Amino acid sequence: EVQLVESGGGSVQAGGSLRLSCTASGYTYSLSVMGWFRQAPGKRREGVASIDNDGRINYANSVKGRFTISKDNAKNSLFLQMNNLKPEDTAMYYCAADGLWDVYTDYGLRGDEYNYWGQGTQVTVSS
Repeated sequence: EVQLVESGGGSVQAGGSLRLSCTASGYTYSLSVMGWFRQAPGKRREGVASIDNDGRINYANSVKGRFTISKDNAKNSLFLQMNNLKPEDTAMYYCAADGLWDVYTDYGLRGDEYNYWGQGTQVTVSS
């Protein structure tokens, strides 16, 4: 069993920055692909960024150039640096682990393939 805990959400004005963190505990040895997802009220869950054990990274087009995903394997932690935030980035952000990295999963951006999820952290961007 793996537990994921997110932190770092908050309220910022457009153009601001936030850094999300996700710490994994439990049986973390089998974790491979990890990712960040978000869901706004009334909208479908969206893959934001993903990273695999080899350091390959994938981003949703909507965040490319603004968000950066990274991880610290020694600390079982995943991060999402979010810069130049826009009101449309407002959502609950979730950390996910133990996904798959291939074309069928859109290289980690399909949430259905993940086995573990955090509780989420709210990000609100005002204009």
